[in-house]
Amino acid sequence: MDSQQTVKTNGHGHHNDGDAAEWKQVSELRAVTEAQDPACKEEDDYTLRRFLRARDHHIGKASAMLLKYLKWKPTAKPNGSISEAEVAHELSQGKLCLQGQDRQGRPMIYGFGARHHPSNRDLDEFKRYVVYVLDATVARLPPGQEKFAAVADLKGWGYSNCDIRAYLAALDIMQNYYPERLGRVFLVHVPYVFMAAWKIVYPFIDDNTKKKFVFVSDKDLDRTLREAIDDAQLPEMYGGKLKLASPAPAAK
Repeated sequence: MDSQQTVKTNGHGHHNDGDAAEWKQVSELRAVTEAQDPACKEEDDYTLRRFLRARDHHIGKASAMLLKYLKWKPTAKPNGSISEAEVAHELSQGKLCLQGQDRQGRPMIYGFGARHHPSNRDLDEFKRYVVYVLDATVARLPPGQEKFAAVADLKGWGYSNCDIRAYLAALDIMQNYYPERLGRVFLVHVPYVFMAAWKIVYPFIDDNTKKKFVFVSDKDLDRTLREAIDDAQLPEMYGGKLKLASPAPAAK
């Protein structure tokens, strides 16, 4: 009972899930990281566990990753969060809908690649927008769920939408500062021209994340999405019953 007790307490949430050995590593990671940056005290054990898992339970590597995150956080979110006003231009383009969930209870993001134009974006605002979207999605996680899922719809995507710098920036933020949050991405209606961009981006995706990207052919689209998402949660455009709201912010 005692050993269980030490794992459960320490002021950073109760652990009645996962194995005791992993939680022991989490407390080691905390001790190592807090010694270098006291801001680590603000982070809960589940956050530390995600960093640990992202570095295959190597405490030194996980600590380096966590320290980088602790340094990034106050500069990326000086007010603690990103407001709608700070990403108004990105929001107005309706690139993403944050609605519904899959059968595992993971919140869904629907992205529309043809609505993004590099000629019409500021890279700093785009990075803030990625953080805004990830934070909004994390806020929708049900208890016990740590991951989200996504559908990247590339219908109509062409060279005028190709934005390697933005894709790499989004990937960098998600992999380094939101580790172990992504569950799966279905890439649908993928035009052949997109594969040239994918070849450039692919080497920058870490091995754990590569497995999470799934290309879905048009003939398998209906079956794949229905297996993953309940009819009531599946958007109408994919044959389900969910009405996707316009993702543009409400008029002020």
